[in-house]
Amino acid sequence: MKQLLNTLYLMTPNMYAHLDHETLKVEKNRELRLQMPLHHLGSIICFGDIMLSPRLIQKCAEDGRAIVFLDRNGRFKARIEGPTCGNVLLRLAQHQSHIDANKCLALARNIAAGKLQNARSILMRGAREVNNSADENRLREAGRHIAKIIIRLPGCRDLDEVRGCEGEAGRSYFCAFDAMVNTDRTFFALVGRNRRPPRDPMNAILSFSYALLLSDCISATEGVGLDPQLGFLHAVRPGRPSLALDLMEELRSVLCDRLALTLINRKQITRQYIEMRPGGAVSLTEKGRKKVVIAYQKRKQDEISNQLVGRKMPLGLVPHIQARLLARVLRGDIVEYLAFRC
Repeated sequence: MKQLLNTLYLMTPNMYAHLDHETLKVEKNRELRLQMPLHHLGSIICFGDIMLSPRLIQKCAEDGRAIVFLDRNGRFKARIEGPTCGNVLLRLAQHQSHIDANKCLALARNIAAGKLQNARSILMRGAREVNNSADENRLREAGRHIAKIIIRLPGCRDLDEVRGCEGEAGRSYFCAFDAMVNTDRTFFALVGRNRRPPRDPMNAILSFSYALLLSDCISATEGVGLDPQLGFLHAVRPGRPSLALDLMEELRSVLCDRLALTLINRKQITRQYIEMRPGGAVSLTEKGRKKVVIAYQKRKQDEISNQLVGRKMPLGLVPHIQARLLARVLRGDIVEYLAFRC
C-alpha cells in the first residue's frame, strides 16, 4: 500500500511547504496546517499557486521523490526530478520496440483492446443499472458497436487503423455517456469530449481526474525505468508523455469515468462546485477539486481481482503492475502484453 497512499496534494492557494530536519511542514499565512515525516511521501502534487522551499525541492530530487506542478484546473505545467534512474538496457529495448513496426503495432492493438473492453463494460454495467428503457437501449447499442470494433482490431494493419478504431469507439462511448447520469442531467450532460479548456461541467470533472491519473501513470513508468515520453499507441510529440498516456487508456473508464458518474449521481458534486469562466470555459471550484481528489484517492483503494497476480489488489496499484508487465514484454521475458480488464 506504500505506493498507493504516498501522494501529497497541495491545493489551497498560497500554501508554503518546507523542511524542518526530516519533517515536511505546510503553512498558510504562517499558520501550520500539516506536518509529516518526509520519508512517508513518494510524490508531491501542487495545484496553482503553491510555494516550496529550495531545500525541500533539493531533498525530493536527491531522494527520487517527484514534484509535479499543475494549474488550478489540473493541467500539467512542470515536473521536478533528480538524476535519471533505471536500467538503460530496458530503455534501449523500449526504443527498439518503438522502431519495430510489428512490435509497436502489436502493443498498440492490445492497449486499444483493453481500453475498449473496459469502456464497453462500463456501458453494459450502466445499462443494467438505469431505470429508463430509452437510456438502456442507448447504452446497449453503444456497447454492441464497440464490441464490433474490438473484433476488428486484430485485423488492423498499421497504427493509423488502430487509432481510427479507437477514435470511432470513443465517439460512440461518449455519445451514450450521459445516459448514465441520473441527477441534474441537463446541467451535467456530456455532448462529446472537449478539453483545453473543458466547455461543460462533465468534461471539467473528467479532465481533472484524467490529470490525476496521468500523473500516477508517469510515476509508474518511471518507477520501472521506462521512458514515459516514448509510447506505442499515442504518437510521439515533444513534451508529451506518450507511454503514460498509453497506460492510462486502460484505466480511464474504470477509475475516472465511473468516479465522475458516482460523484454526480450521489450528489457529492453539484452545481455549486462548478465554475463558469469567461470565454465559455468551465472548471471545478477549489472545493470541487478537493472533493474529486479525496474521492479519487479512496477509489484507488478499492480492491479488484487481478488475474495476472492471482489475487485481489488495490485499483491504484494497477498502473504499477501494468508498467512492470510492459517492461517484461520489452525485455523479451514474455511474448505478449496483456491489458488490464475490469
